[in-house]
Amino acid sequence: MRREKQKGLRGPVRLILIAALVMATAWLQACGANGNSNSNAKASTGTESTAAAETNSKVPSVLNYGYIGSNDKNLPGGAEGWGLYKGIIQEELKKYGIEEVKLTGFPNGPDQTESLISGRLDFGGLGDTPAIVAAASGAKTRLINQTNITNVGYLISGPDGPKTVEELKGKTIAIQKGSYMHRYVVGLLKQAGVKDYKLVHMLAPDGQAALARGDVDAMTNSGFNAEKQLAQGYTLIDDSSKHPELHGTSVTVVSDSYLEKFPDFPKVWNEARQKAIEDLKQHEEEYYQFIADLNKTTVELAKKISPISYITEDPFPAEGITRITGTKDFLVEEGLAKKDYKIEDWEVK
Repeated sequence: MRREKQKGLRGPVRLILIAALVMATAWLQACGANGNSNSNAKASTGTESTAAAETNSKVPSVLNYGYIGSNDKNLPGGAEGWGLYKGIIQEELKKYGIEEVKLTGFPNGPDQTESLISGRLDFGGLGDTPAIVAAASGAKTRLINQTNITNVGYLISGPDGPKTVEELKGKTIAIQKGSYMHRYVVGLLKQAGVKDYKLVHMLAPDGQAALARGDVDAMTNSGFNAEKQLAQGYTLIDDSSKHPELHGTSVTVVSDSYLEKFPDFPKVWNEARQKAIEDLKQHEEEYYQFIADLNKTTVELAKKISPISYITEDPFPAEGITRITGTKDFLVEEGLAKKDYKIEDWEVK
């Protein structure tokens, strides 16, 4: 009887065991599938991280930046200088593998563009005229922003020198050839109908010395240097604030070779610059003190010459593009730029 009962139970028990085995197998397969799915997700994330790391690994750890000027801090003015001074820009660049920003000051734009073309610089900030002239001559550069669209040029003579543009007829004028001030004075003389004059290339310190000796009758100058001359009794013949169409603009250009290594650089730089702008607006008095210290002048003069309102936030403001296009057209017309081209084609957007 006991055997028969055991025999009778064997069928149901077998079915239960089979069902349990099937369920266990299905559960293990599901776990395995989920495990593989998570593993693949991790692998995918790892691949993306690796790709990002590889991109960063192609970016040189040192970024070579040129600017116009010379000071004890070895820094430019504007948002760029503030951002570098406060470490805001460096912090952003480190995210992309750039560990050091090496800065070099230049006396004028043509000298800086020469260094950019030769590969000693990766990018730089300068006046629009030398940047345009270089691009028109075949320099492999791209325009990544306009940092200021209100660069004021001054035309100055000695205390007893010419007092009007018309009085410059037959006179000698010291200029920084290829600078936005060069473009300003040629445009000014053309508007006034003055054709008989002589331009000689001199950097600002040499021009100031020559003017003091009487070797030249007038000179172009800009910003703090011009204001210092005027404070010493020199004569202001004219400045471009009276002729907005002759204002210069400041630009940032990058070499094609650096863009090949870091294609996203324009976007990264402009975003870092924007953070610097946001910060300096929150620390206006400290910013003006920084500008005053760079130029060894007063905070009051810093506010006059380099007001925060001159700093552009949009990389390519409409008014700025109009002005730089006008400058380019003038340079082509006067034969100072070798060939014509569209500013829009030069921009990196």
